[in-house]
Amino acid sequence: MNGFETILPFLKPIQHLILDNSISEVMVNGPDHIFIEKQGFVEPVPGIHLGEKSLMVAVKNIARRLGDDISESKPILDSRLPDGSRVAAVIPPCSVNGVTLTIRKFNARHFGVEELVQAGTLERWLANQLENYILARKNILIAGGTGTGKTTMLNVLGKFIPSDERVLLIEDTSEIHMDQDNLVRFEARQPQNGLPAITIRDLLKASLRHRPDRIILGEIRGSEAFDLLQLLNTGHSGSLSTVHATSAKQGLARFTSCVLQSGVDLPYRAIKTNVGDSVNVVVHLERRPGRRFVSEVVEIHGYDPDRDEYNYGFIFDSHKELL
Repeated sequence: MNGFETILPFLKPIQHLILDNSISEVMVNGPDHIFIEKQGFVEPVPGIHLGEKSLMVAVKNIARRLGDDISESKPILDSRLPDGSRVAAVIPPCSVNGVTLTIRKFNARHFGVEELVQAGTLERWLANQLENYILARKNILIAGGTGTGKTTMLNVLGKFIPSDERVLLIEDTSEIHMDQDNLVRFEARQPQNGLPAITIRDLLKASLRHRPDRIILGEIRGSEAFDLLQLLNTGHSGSLSTVHATSAKQGLARFTSCVLQSGVDLPYRAIKTNVGDSVNVVVHLERRPGRRFVSEVVEIHGYDPDRDEYNYGFIFDSHKELL
């Protein structure tokens, strides 16, 4: 059983929304408030009533079908469909307005750099510069908010990696598409059915034994940033990863904060020095109604302990004239 066939039997009233290829996300804010994202715009869908009890039964059946569970003792569901689409739910009392269900569809279409240039996501000269960074084995952090296209950008930049390199890809949930012949994919595992969790940190620590030329980490969320930093400091250059942030500078600050979450016993300035030496480029993306685009590209030139600041150099800033 593939894709949405897994969950459609339980969501008949919104089946047409789930199957509509022009809709990228379906958001259920309780039984009477349905929203969708279509071509970059979020809009309400009136006239649909799911029923609180029916919606609760549907979410529990979906969780069971996906080999997971949602209940009063475990009120949060975050699962993946066979095609890579994401199903997330939170039930009362944690969800105050009733059952919340969000279905983010996996985009089976894999964009190339030319399509992003034509769509206005980035300019041609900037695409060439990003390719040069990849070929020069710069460590690149892709920052942005939810739905800004971070994964799409990572996919596109991954296409610039030379085909003769061995790439090790680590994800919390598998959704990145790469065409490398010599590709190793690791995916974290939530604790379930009595099996222990396998964390991103576990997989990063295991990665060195598999002789990667490059390590790609799907998303930095917490203390795994320290393990990635250790790998970058031991000569594994050319890494790619993503992080949630509202600007390029805030992306680097977020990465630093995640390193500190590991509880590592190192001086604060030593950590920032390591980050400044290891992260070379930050690419930030934004989303406006109907459009996703690269808003900033920043080169990092180390850390200045006297000013307690990273040394930044803007390569591109959409909010100003080109520098």
